[in-house]
Amino acid sequence: MQTLRASWFGFEKHWTWYRRNWRATVVSSFLTPVLFLLALGLGFGSQVQSTALIGGVPYLQYLAPALVVVTALQGATFESTYAIMSAFLWQKTYVGMVATPITPAQVLYGQMLWIGSQMFVRSAVFVGIAVVLGAAAGPGILVAIPVATVAALAFSAPLVAYSATLDKPDGFTTIFRFVMMPMTLFTGAFFPVSQLPDWLLPVVWLTPAWHGIELTRGAAFGTVDLLPALGHFAYLVALTAAGIALGVKYFHRRLAV
Repeated sequence: MQTLRASWFGFEKHWTWYRRNWRATVVSSFLTPVLFLLALGLGFGSQVQSTALIGGVPYLQYLAPALVVVTALQGATFESTYAIMSAFLWQKTYVGMVATPITPAQVLYGQMLWIGSQMFVRSAVFVGIAVVLGAAAGPGILVAIPVATVAALAFSAPLVAYSATLDKPDGFTTIFRFVMMPMTLFTGAFFPVSQLPDWLLPVVWLTPAWHGIELTRGAAFGTVDLLPALGHFAYLVALTAAGIALGVKYFHRRLAV
């Protein structure tokens, strides 16, 4: 109970800041989904024929469930890199927090709770916009909200742990360029992974994006099977748990006095 309460204090700190500065995130949180769907779903999608390869649905509806996951992962990437380093090195927010009875582990839990809540809200906004634009194939797209949140946490937790080991932001460029960008483009969001070379598929299967996209698209189209869905979900939860375990270790190493 004490851990939960202390973690909530960490979350409350982020929420207090956000209430005063939410305007700075409007574009990335709410306008980006609109631009994504308009440009890729309606613009580019108007040139894509509906074939069996994409389930026989309009490209906009094929794209929307996957983009919920992709945008959540992109948002979580920023929140798990520069924001973490700032709290350690520049603003020293974490240093101030552990000067109270809050432990390094509780600082991490509060941070992850904040990241998860942000991705949940962003995903809900994206789904709402998709419904308004006619990109929802059915009510199953609502499942994309919790699934995208879990997928974002599965990538965020290990990345937060990694960020806790750094003293310079140089490594973040590598993450964005060689991890986040390929994971956005080549994990099934814009075209089926069956179109990729066979040797690349095992790499795709390791990414949280692919598991999240498979779940959201299956739920949106009503084609999801129970056992594969449980496997996808278990993998995402395992990645999250492993990342949090590493995060506790590195936060304690960095903050414990």
